[in-house]
Amino acid sequence: MIPRIQRRGKRTIGLLYYLYEPGRYETHVDPHLVASWDNNSPDPGRDPDATLKQLQRLLDQPVENIDKAERPVKHVWHLSVRNAAEDRTLTDDEWGDIARRMVAAAGIDDPEQEAGCRWAAVRHADDHIHIVATLVREDGYKPDLHHDAARVQTQARLLETELDLRRLNKGDGTAAKRPTSAERHKAKRQGRVRTAREELRETVRRAVAGAQSEAEFFDRLDAAGLLIRKRAAPSGDLLGYTVALPDDRNTDGEPVFYPGARLAPDLSLPRIRERWSAGQPDQGSPPRTVTDGPSAARRRTASAAWTAIVVVGQGEDGAAAAAIAAAGEVLDALATTSADHTRRELRDAATAFERASRSHVRAERGHDRALRQAARDLIHSGPALGQGEDGATTAMAIDMLFFLITAAVHWHAKHHHAQQATAARQSAEHLRAAYQNAAAQPLAALHQRGRRLSRPLRQRQSALLREALPELADRILAEHGWYALAATLADTEAAGHNPATLLADAAESRELDTAHSVSETLAWRLRRAAGLPADISGDQTTTRPAPRKVSPERPGPRRSRG
Repeated sequence: MIPRIQRRGKRTIGLLYYLYEPGRYETHVDPHLVASWDNNSPDPGRDPDATLKQLQRLLDQPVENIDKAERPVKHVWHLSVRNAAEDRTLTDDEWGDIARRMVAAAGIDDPEQEAGCRWAAVRHADDHIHIVATLVREDGYKPDLHHDAARVQTQARLLETELDLRRLNKGDGTAAKRPTSAERHKAKRQGRVRTAREELRETVRRAVAGAQSEAEFFDRLDAAGLLIRKRAAPSGDLLGYTVALPDDRNTDGEPVFYPGARLAPDLSLPRIRERWSAGQPDQGSPPRTVTDGPSAARRRTASAAWTAIVVVGQGEDGAAAAAIAAAGEVLDALATTSADHTRRELRDAATAFERASRSHVRAERGHDRALRQAARDLIHSGPALGQGEDGATTAMAIDMLFFLITAAVHWHAKHHHAQQATAARQSAEHLRAAYQNAAAQPLAALHQRGRRLSRPLRQRQSALLREALPELADRILAEHGWYALAATLADTEAAGHNPATLLADAAESRELDTAHSVSETLAWRLRRAAGLPADISGDQTTTRPAPRKVSPERPGPRRSRG
């Protein structure tokens, strides 16, 4: 249930006309009253003798009874209450009870004192009502509407439970502003899938990903085709910015500009600057760019995500919040540079995670440096080809990012950030789908390599698995991905590493409970840790890095479970 308090107005009759008319798209069906302040108000929708003017005069009467100088300039209060699409259709009596409880919660009416404001609730669709009230009480005093929005939200959560409706998570004021109904209708008229506000938010978010200076940020906005206005102080210092889509115009034909803060709380210029001001090695030196290609950038992304999982799981709250925010930048950068077969799911993952990237825990910038550099590397390395090593390292990066986003789910849940935890879960589901698309080809090649291993070698890898991971061995051996892991263990050993040590470390260092396939996850972790090629379908003799040997007798300290 979504209650939304609209802007206050000056004309009661104007709002009544809107509520009782068919609507711009003939969406208002059978408009009628379901409740009012005295339960005896004329209903122009069902009573042929009643008129809108009669209802307006009754609603405005307390306002007209006080001195003109004391009347509120905007005396019309308007609340809409809408149910989710999957909710059952409520009866008029149920909607009437909802209306009475909403006006009582907001402070519009107080049945016990019998001195509230006059109001009426109109239903013109199955899934919502509108409540119109005038802001002078019967005794001539004005109502106390401080925190009315928060109070009606609290009442909505209670009603959801009592009426067995979809339960929404309580907001915390960190969400991006939703498009207005006017913006949605405008987008529909223009044939847009999303509103201008939503398109601008995504474009600006991607321009921020990995940027390291104002000049670079504004260059990216310009390259994306946005119109930009900069707001400067008399001294010339830049204070803020607004952006617009070239084809989004108002009735006067002028572009409709949105300030960054109106797109999302963390897209204001001061908040963006926080990302640039912390953790830079040398503010006077030019930003580092990469020239070694998409595959190397994706490997660095996987390594940065691997490290960030521990920060989110075990670090201080400020450091964890910074890592989670930076994870959003990495998702945006990966989606921007991904191949066709993964791009849609990665974009959906980035869009969903946008809500999870902010909370009231202030991010301690500097702890996010590795992830932000990974986002920058992805942008500057260019797009992946969608197959071969690029596609394989994309799958490796997505797999690691999935566990980072899952760590964010747990962190938000622990801090009772319900909306953020839900958004992160949605992002993780999109990442699963993107991973399946990206990993299909390289895993098929690894699978075939594993099946071609000699029986004695596979038996030796199986024994190694049982020795290193006795609790997981049966599950892994039953998975389709076991052959890919067996091939990886063979490659690890051939490269001069101790496969048992790396395997145990890969399993112990990060949780595996949420892994769709433990064997596939371990294969990617081993290939990343050992520096092995992610794709083995072609000749790797020229691309295999020098082995990083690990002594069997001195495996080094193990990292704690994260």
